[in-house]
Amino acid sequence: MFMKFLLALPLLLLPAIADAADITGVPKIREGDQITIGNSRIRLGGIDAPSVDQLCLNTSGERWTCGVAARDELIKHVGGKSWTCHVVQTDRRGRQIARCEVDGEDIQKWMVKSGWALSYVRFSHDYDAVEKAARDAKAGMWQGAFIAPWDWRVRNKKTTILGSAKAPDNASTILLASASGSVAPSPDCTIKGNVNRSGECIYHQPTSRWYAKIEMKISKGTRWFCSAEEAEAAGCRETKR
Repeated sequence: MFMKFLLALPLLLLPAIADAADITGVPKIREGDQITIGNSRIRLGGIDAPSVDQLCLNTSGERWTCGVAARDELIKHVGGKSWTCHVVQTDRRGRQIARCEVDGEDIQKWMVKSGWALSYVRFSHDYDAVEKAARDAKAGMWQGAFIAPWDWRVRNKKTTILGSAKAPDNASTILLASASGSVAPSPDCTIKGNVNRSGECIYHQPTSRWYAKIEMKISKGTRWFCSAEEAEAAGCRETKR
């Protein structure tokens, strides 16, 4: 009898293990692919949405805050509802990589279909077809021109300009310069990053002693950040003063 109990024990434990991998609750939506539920930081798997500091070009070649729009559209769509996120793994930054759903709807699929995120092909091809449909429909970011979120984060000057609109010849320069312009790209992105004489990246909160003295110019290697976490992920450290 005891042996039968031991053999059945793993089967009894399976549902509990599966449930432990799910995170449920109403989230705080920080970016188009990053949320928090309780103390859990969650990265939506299989997609890549623009950071809130990212800017895109509209059909007239004017810059607009597509990263903020991606976050706000997600909030508008399902921000006040309870989410269920199925955790796949934990990344090196301690975030839970998960597939999330609300009332049975695949949130990642909705983001890509609406043009507010791309299929993150480095990790998954699940949303490739949906991305193509969004591109054909000129939805979200696809209405104009933009840089892929993964290229934006590393400020890749050689990246291909995506979108439906014919981008100006200097589109890459325009978009990349916006990250280091004299004015913060959004009210959420006011942390300044600069490179010191030793080649080290330093970030400064608005309360920093040197904050007002740092001139934001792309030629000086400066960059706006939306959070200390983002700055540290880019290899910067906080100023000591």
